[in-house]
Amino acid sequence: MATQTRPVPPESSAEPSGFEPFVPPSQSPAELTIRALILGAILGIVFAASSVYLALKIGLTVSASIPIAVLSVAFFRTLGRSTILENNIVQTTGSAGESIAAGVVFTLPAILLMGYDLSVGKVAVIAVVGGLLGILMMIPLRRALIVKEHGRLTYPEGTACAEVLVAGEKGGLQARLLFQAFGLAFAYKFLMSGLKAWKEYPGWISTSYKGASISAEVSPELLGVGYIIGPRIAGYLFSGGCLAYLVLIPAIKLFGSGLTRPIFAETKLIADMSPNEVRANFVFYIGAGAVATAGILSLIRALPTILSAFRSGFQDLRGSVGERAARLRTDRDLPVWVTVAGAVALALFLTVLPQLAVNLLGAVLIILFGFFFVVVSSRITGEIGSSANPISGMTIAALIGTAAIFLLIGWTGVDHRVGAISIAAVIAVAAGNAGATSQDLKTGYLVGATPRRQQLAIMVGAVTSALVIGWTLTLLNQTYTTILPERHPGVALQASPPDQAGRSVTALGERMQHAGREWEVVRVNLPVQGVQPGKYLIDPTTREVAYLVDPGIGGRVREIDGRPITKLDSPKATIMALVTDGILTRKLPWGLVLIGVFLTLAIELMGLQSLPIAVGVYLPISTSSAMFAGGAVRWLMERNARGAARSIAEVESGPGVLFASGLIAGGALAGIAVAGIAAALVRQADAAQVPAADYLAHVAGLEDALGSVAQLDLVALAAFAAMALVLYRIARR
Repeated sequence: MATQTRPVPPESSAEPSGFEPFVPPSQSPAELTIRALILGAILGIVFAASSVYLALKIGLTVSASIPIAVLSVAFFRTLGRSTILENNIVQTTGSAGESIAAGVVFTLPAILLMGYDLSVGKVAVIAVVGGLLGILMMIPLRRALIVKEHGRLTYPEGTACAEVLVAGEKGGLQARLLFQAFGLAFAYKFLMSGLKAWKEYPGWISTSYKGASISAEVSPELLGVGYIIGPRIAGYLFSGGCLAYLVLIPAIKLFGSGLTRPIFAETKLIADMSPNEVRANFVFYIGAGAVATAGILSLIRALPTILSAFRSGFQDLRGSVGERAARLRTDRDLPVWVTVAGAVALALFLTVLPQLAVNLLGAVLIILFGFFFVVVSSRITGEIGSSANPISGMTIAALIGTAAIFLLIGWTGVDHRVGAISIAAVIAVAAGNAGATSQDLKTGYLVGATPRRQQLAIMVGAVTSALVIGWTLTLLNQTYTTILPERHPGVALQASPPDQAGRSVTALGERMQHAGREWEVVRVNLPVQGVQPGKYLIDPTTREVAYLVDPGIGGRVREIDGRPITKLDSPKATIMALVTDGILTRKLPWGLVLIGVFLTLAIELMGLQSLPIAVGVYLPISTSSAMFAGGAVRWLMERNARGAARSIAEVESGPGVLFASGLIAGGALAGIAVAGIAAALVRQADAAQVPAADYLAHVAGLEDALGSVAQLDLVALAAFAAMALVLYRIARR
């Protein structure tokens, strides 16, 4: 390891463990500088936006600390020189964005799935409050977990980041690869998604094996994610996709094609459904049940570790209360009274915002569940790392507890469902950011940072990143929202406020312009005479549904006139909506959900990892197949490099991982840029009667100029294969 461990003289109270960091406490190089905070905030915003896009598509995020540390060293070198502690502040400030984005995207889009809108302000408030709560609640644990447990709790990502920072101090990083990959991925994605130079979803639909299909979203960010998560997890995800698209959907088509009436409240016969429609109406619930069960099982499996972590962490915290304040620079934290008062004040602040539907009981639940899972997350990341931290399982557990309490009280209305999701969102963000904060403080402990300054820096990062997270989330949803005709002859919807059980249709007095006229907006909370939950435009005269406003995040419609359209699945938030509705409304297709439950149990009995396979069942196969390609590249690289002994830092800052990180950031930000352009041109697109997401390509005319070449599957696959080949060649260096 690159950090230094030297005996400490008896008269020095440097560290209880006798450990001396890379920068000794007696030295005070530049650390919490304005330029470090600004650069960290900017990089945090960039990686937060890309993490939002990634979490919405695949329900996963990747750590941003090491790429940010590498970029910090490279940037400051162009300005002359920086200290290792300044670079540490940059990565500390920037790392908050990824963890907060994960907590927000794993929960809040569930509100969209209930038929309600999600404003930038609502997302920003929850992101800020949750992020700050996670930091404040973790601060009293620092001495207990980071200092006293040094040598036992490894905090793998934090240790690797410290080694990277030390390597950067010695001039051994390849930041150029990040910039090259970013530029290549951005150009590739913009040509494909923005200008439609080649197909984004090449695929095949069987004519003899009814319902079977396979496709691939040939995006650079998915290739990069597959490389980073490795061949094993990527293979599990793809196997789940094959199970859904090559087994479950064909089975449903086979046994359902003879039915003469729709199942449940569906509007079409199974015989008339495309594979994507079968997935949206049936496999969606099977996958959701599988993922929820797998998440709960992972939480149960980790329960002994979790209980031990909470007990040990609480005992250490109680033992450290009243200790004499440290005088050394490397042992100065923010005062405990600030953390306690700040946490309580933030929770109470949520109760004064009516749009969040969090009351005083909700604030109490946030403090109780939040503190428990912050302690668990802070300790468990020290043992197994942030990547394996079961945040989703913790959030589901908190949501089940909250919803069960609401059910016992009789709070089952729509507002109460929104309140339960809001509470779970704050807890998810707090737990996720507590784990990231722990990793950052471990990095700081190893390199010799000042804890108080790191804690202030990550607060700055939490606030700045939270603002862009809300904007990115709402932008992507609005851009990919589709308004399409939907008819239910003879069904007149009367707009009225919901009753106490939340079981009626509500219009909320909204109006919306579309197709040259004004419509009344009606939101369906529960199925009504064949009308599925969602947002609809109705004719004020006949009271009949005219259009479905299908959200861009978690929407039901995946193709129009046989052509795939872009939607963001947000798998984790879908599970949160499923759990909340299942408890508070007790109106779910439980037959399909239970198929998913027992599917997960069967996978567990085989001795396989059920969670990635279950996520693969839920995700479109186009997503998992592209990640599988990235995992295959990683497998080929490791096979050829077998036998080479490398440290954690050499692996995590190696050319392959750095290039893959650049592909992820470039591809995700290009997707956001395309969405932003589409949002800016939405009026022109409506006038030209072209979907907003396709208007830029319509104006550029590149798709028309290329003709049939742009629609060839082989061209798209060749472009993707070329990108994979570049990644392989870079990774072998």
